[in-house]
Amino acid sequence: MALFGLPHQLAGVDARFVFGAVFAVTFATALRTSVRRIPRVPRTPRTPRTPRTPCASAGPRQGRPTAAGWTVRTLALCASPLVALPLAVGGDDLPVIGLCCLGLALAGRGDAGRAGLVLGLAGTLKATAWPALPVAAALLAVYGGRRAVARFGTGAAMPLVCGVGLPALADPGGLLANTVRYPLGLADAASPAAAPLPGRLLAGLGTGGHTAAVVLLALAAVAVAVSLVLRPPRDAPAAALRLALGLCAATALMPASRFGYLVHPLVLALWAHWRKPDAPTTAPPALPAAAAGAGTGGGAGAGGAAPLDAARAHGRLGA
Repeated sequence: MALFGLPHQLAGVDARFVFGAVFAVTFATALRTSVRRIPRVPRTPRTPRTPRTPCASAGPRQGRPTAAGWTVRTLALCASPLVALPLAVGGDDLPVIGLCCLGLALAGRGDAGRAGLVLGLAGTLKATAWPALPVAAALLAVYGGRRAVARFGTGAAMPLVCGVGLPALADPGGLLANTVRYPLGLADAASPAAAPLPGRLLAGLGTGGHTAAVVLLALAAVAVAVSLVLRPPRDAPAAALRLALGLCAATALMPASRFGYLVHPLVLALWAHWRKPDAPTTAPPALPAAAAGAGTGGGAGAGGAAPLDAARAHGRLGA
């Protein structure tokens, strides 16, 4: 995170401009990456279906936005209060969010190595990016199995070892205070931007309330972890929504929290909505020629009974 201050030291550029630029570039890249190749759920072999013909009332599919369209949406998001307000008062959360979106987009494409590298880099900036690692791993496990997860772990390990592991060896107490004690409200320092969220309100009731808040936070984390095992996300938007749900629960239940942390789940949910693929148009099944002949009286007999029954099952012929 200290690297974002180098432009200020070298050229007098405010770090907030750097935060905003990194967020805009990574978020726009995540949007553009997501529309190139969307993963599909593998299907088991099935019996071939009856050929379908286009429905006369079905219009053409709505095209996805172009690169210019994604850029316009990104700039509109940066100008909205959701991003502009955090950027005005600090903005150090925004690069983390942009990298998380980009990492999930790469994981959705099956690019495990780059996804791990990007999310590992996000994890070196702030601990709020750490929950994205198991979510992306669960997504990759669905499509690539253990090999994809291993490549993802290798890619994430390099920046995490350099940015988190080595500083932890030099000052383990500082890492523990920033990543565990402070979120749980056990550190000596208190945030001036503390918000009256459920976890903080419970912690304000005393030792029992603080314990209840920590237990609820742990239960929420276990629930999200179990959902990743039993029902892993099938695509990048689902992974982003699962991550947003976990971060929203953590923000609400942490004894030391603030409203500013909600920018993480809100931007992730918006990215998942914009990234959602178009729903394919559906068309009714075509009427077999034999069934059509049977319906007009020209195909009676044993050979026309099965097509006639099939056509009636689809509701295309009367009784």
